Amino acid sequence: MDTTTIIMLSAGAGVTALIAAVFYIVNDLGNTKAEDRLAIMTGQKTADGGSPGVLKKEMIQEGVAGIGGLLNGVLRRFHNLKMLFEQADSPIRIDQFLIVCGVTGVIMTAVAMIGRSPKALLPIVFMMGFGCPWCWLLFRRSRRFKRFEGQLPDAMELIGRALRSGHSLASGLSVVVDEMPDPISQEFHRAYEEQNLGIPIERALKNMLKRIPNMDLKFFVTAVAIQRQSGGDLAEILDKISHIIRERFKILGQVKALTGEGRISGIVLMALPVALFFAVYYLNPEYIMLLFTEPLGRKMIFVAAFLQILGAIVIKKIVAIKV
Repeated sequence: MDTTTIIMLSAGAGVTALIAAVFYIVNDLGNTKAEDRLAIMTGQKTADGGSPGVLKKEMIQEGVAGIGGLLNGVLRRFHNLKMLFEQADSPIRIDQFLIVCGVTGVIMTAVAMIGRSPKALLPIVFMMGFGCPWCWLLFRRSRRFKRFEGQLPDAMELIGRALRSGHSLASGLSVVVDEMPDPISQEFHRAYEEQNLGIPIERALKNMLKRIPNMDLKFFVTAVAIQRQSGGDLAEILDKISHIIRERFKILGQVKALTGEGRISGIVLMALPVALFFAVYYLNPEYIMLLFTEPLGRKMIFVAAFLQILGAIVIKKIVAIKV
């Protein structure tokens, strides 16, 4: 690793840390406790309310937890990001996840440097490493949604049988929690505990719908809300909704079978240019580096990336048939 690369990486890390620190300080101006301690340090106040040793101890503790506290303070404003982690049932916190993303990006960049990768590719490699944990998080979220969707018809039938046997709707939710596996038991358990704490059951189910944005679950929540207001046989409604969901699954399976060729073609067409790029770079690096050193080559890369993204969107629109 030469001096220029070290200076470039150090400058990038320093600027990133400076921007994050300024953002954290500006958004924390209302913290009167911090202002009082700053006034004590500058001599504008006396430490009558506490000894200097306590002040130093607090500052050391905050310094040790600096990275996690900084990220938590910044990300506290991003409610959608917090909801994403709840939907994916992530085992790690948001601040820890971002640290993992940064470490992954640095590791992949170091591996690329050891492999004598061109300097122009290092930012791309870092972004790929930073994005790998995000791909894992989105995959975990999508897999959890699919498992919940597959379990929902059985849960509705279970609630319907509980209602016919004389149980209340809250007891029906408890039966789903006891008899069915995660993730549906986890979400219904949260709704059941919310209504136990005094939240109306309609509101508890709507909160679950916010965490799991599923159309079939929306039918269930709407049916419960209408039944609570105007009455009716909720068990029969749930049976019909369950039957519709199962029939839709059958049609969806047929659609996936018919569009399988298109989906495979899209994957091949998207992966082929990237594979050819690395193959040509391995065989003749000087030839492929013209795309980075020449102005026309950089324009060609930009146009190719744009067309790749456009092609992926078009293929997805063609094969993604809503049922």
